[in-house]
Amino acid sequence: MIPTLKPTPRLKPLPQNPELADIFSVFRCVGSIIPNAVLIMQRRPKILRAYVQLSKAISDPETSEVDAGFKRLIAHVVSRAAGCRYCMTHTVGLAHCSGIDDAKLESVWEYRTSPLFTEAERVALDVALAAGGVPNGVTDEMFAKLGEHWSDGQIVEIVAMISLFGFLNRWNDTLATPLEDEALALGEKYLAPHGWEAGRHLRSL
Repeated sequence: MIPTLKPTPRLKPLPQNPELADIFSVFRCVGSIIPNAVLIMQRRPKILRAYVQLSKAISDPETSEVDAGFKRLIAHVVSRAAGCRYCMTHTVGLAHCSGIDDAKLESVWEYRTSPLFTEAERVALDVALAAGGVPNGVTDEMFAKLGEHWSDGQIVEIVAMISLFGFLNRWNDTLATPLEDEALALGEKYLAPHGWEAGRHLRSL
């Protein structure tokens, strides 16, 4: 049987531009890798810098009132709803390095029933799941319930994280961004038991 060849990238990740060294240092979390999404985006440094500036503002530890690890779980759920398998792996890795333990990572698929999630977290993840669909499924009732558990400022943070990954989900799925080996390993460990596969993101570099 002739083995199936992996397709080549739609846009090839470029070597790191030394003029963007300050940007690349921000991404050294998941296995100390630079995501291929970023190595593709660097073709337009202003877009990359704007993305990083927004991402840092949303996750700023000095002003944030929403747990950093939980924000990554929000990003994971919205990416799952959007169907972006690339972002699903990276958000699992980011959640892990932000302090979310394996048990909670593995239970995120059952967040509505898992005792590891609070009611406030379930409500926020419900909104993330609904927001990731097309058309957006967030209702007035869901938003009112969100307000019962989170302050206005916290809601802005939650919706900002959802919206940031609205951009990233479309970026990575449109470009079929190749999965890095480290991210692929995270997908196999945490996501494959629940039906995940690399799909369009399994490409030969």
